[in-house]
Amino acid sequence: MEEVYLPEETLRAWLWEDLGHGDLTTELTLPPGLEGEAVILAKETGILAGLEIAKRVFRLVDPQVEFTPGVEEGARVAVGQEVAHLKGSLRGILAGERLALNLLQRLSGIATLTRTYVEALRGTSTQLLDTRKTTPGLRALEKYAVRVGGGKNHRFGLFDGILIKENHIIATQHCRDRGTGGVLAAVKRAKEGAPHHLKVEVEVRDLQELEEALAAGADLILLDNFTLEETQAAVQRVGGRVPLEASGNMTPERARQVAEAGVNYVSVGALTHSAKALDLSLLVV
Repeated sequence: MEEVYLPEETLRAWLWEDLGHGDLTTELTLPPGLEGEAVILAKETGILAGLEIAKRVFRLVDPQVEFTPGVEEGARVAVGQEVAHLKGSLRGILAGERLALNLLQRLSGIATLTRTYVEALRGTSTQLLDTRKTTPGLRALEKYAVRVGGGKNHRFGLFDGILIKENHIIATQHCRDRGTGGVLAAVKRAKEGAPHHLKVEVEVRDLQELEEALAAGADLILLDNFTLEETQAAVQRVGGRVPLEASGNMTPERARQVAEAGVNYVSVGALTHSAKALDLSLLVV
């Protein structure tokens, strides 16, 4: 599995948030040099993501701590299954426990929810995409977890993709000195100024805006909160001329329905903003 970039100074800052000047409870109850072992166990079924990050946390606390994964990244774990085995300074293990578990649980929860949607789309040609609805500071990790779960990443940020949304379209109507507003004007302006390697995607709210997007030469069209019937009509009108993406209140069941209607992509903000953390626990043995 690919590694995800995370600067060491970021991990150090997260550790400082929890440790500050030291783990008072552990330092008062355990003598220096006491060594032992611990295991991380799954308390529910899910997809594991973030093992390498967890390992880095423990090694940053104490480079001598041994972290041995019990499963591969992206594997499905069952209740009671050993996720990882740790050996070394118990002070180091306990000091890194909470940050490591917080990250493992968060990323595994995202990977698990993503896999649910991926399985719902199985047998179709529709690809699952994430969104920018991520936790500040955790976007790289959360989008990595989506990939572990089998999904694809949409643009990472505002700097690496062009997606004209509802507010952009509304705002163009205030540009009285630059012609009419709306989808047509917004797409044309974006096409005129976009870097040659970037495609212009536009979000449309109804079939009329869909026609405007097609007339303006949009490279991709996002169907925002279309009903199933409207999605089917949009697919028929577009006729494969440009890829279509569907979004808005997507459950796995609804994602399957719009995929069968013929859209190319389904984007789901819930993958990162509503995923439940996977329940994991660390126990000294």
